[in-house]
Amino acid sequence: MSRIGKLPVPVPAGVNVTLDGPQVTVQGPKGTLSHVVAAPIVVERNDDVLDVTRPDDERISKSLHGLTRTLINNMVVGVTEGYEKKLEIVGVGYRVLSKGPTQLEFQLGYSHPIIFDAPEGITFTVDGPTKLGVVGIDKQQVGEVAANIRKLRKPEPYKGKGVRYAGEHVRRKVGKAGK
Repeated sequence: MSRIGKLPVPVPAGVNVTLDGPQVTVQGPKGTLSHVVAAPIVVERNDDVLDVTRPDDERISKSLHGLTRTLINNMVVGVTEGYEKKLEIVGVGYRVLSKGPTQLEFQLGYSHPIIFDAPEGITFTVDGPTKLGVVGIDKQQVGEVAANIRKLRKPEPYKGKGVRYAGEHVRRKVGKAGK
């Protein structure tokens, strides 16, 4: 039995969960998220918890059991607390400017500034010229936007310059030896 899949998903007060066949919709103070549950998995509501069950021990059922439970739990956490990914910019002259809550302007060593627009449901927080955060209620979307920002200038291994996640360790290489 899946250790993660058999855990119940607690539904806090102020969160409304609607089960409409395979469609699970979670509505909370920060917004609304929905997910279509894959075929063999069943989601049931008991009091203030959601139970995710599988009908058999087929390989596909086992693999979807824990995944479905985690996705539903991420939706509940997202509409109550939200998610944030922090990024840091390292490098001389590298910086970020906020052009409103949904637009950033980067100076990353290229000949031109890079304008980055947020998709719907994502906002940015800028804490100084080298620190920023990606905020939203959908965990997958927050991670994807943060990865796309990091992709603008990945940290390079010689000087460590580029955009990195907060707390990310960049493996450094030694440069060429001098005479």
